Amino acid sequence: MKNTKIALFKGKGIRKTLYNNEWWFVLEDVVLALIDSTDPKQYINRMKQRDPELSKGWVQIVHTLEVPTEGGKQKMNCANTEGIFRIIQSIPSPKAEPFKRWLAKVGYERVQEIENPELATKRTRMLYKLKGYPDDWIHPVRYYIRSYNVLCVYSSVY
Repeated sequence: MKNTKIALFKGKGIRKTLYNNEWWFVLEDVVLALIDSTDPKQYINRMKQRDPELSKGWVQIVHTLEVPTEGGKQKMNCANTEGIFRIIQSIPSPKAEPFKRWLAKVGYERVQEIENPELATKRTRMLYKLKGYPDDWIHPVRYYIRSYNVLCVYSSVY
């Protein structure tokens, strides 16, 4: 069970399991947290019917993984973070709207960072500070990362 945890979203438990060094989330838990229905399986089937592109790519997005439950291990439909984000885009529920707005905001910020990499540097520094790292730790680590990246670019060119 050490590779399985429960994440909370708006007070709802969402099981996640580690698979190939990546977190995979139980699809029914995510959908149940974002809809008003009590039958997430039926909702998922209707969602796939409404969104043919999602349905076409379903087998690439969703994998059946064994997830420990109170009744023992069960095979459940799971998706990684990218897959969950794609699925949430297809949920027309008011409960999903704040999450969709957050995704749009993060996407917009990343596009800005591509145009101006200094913004990414500032965001990284802020994240380290929010995690409680002291300034005398942040600066050398950022310098090391920058030097490593320059070395990688240099070595790939020559």
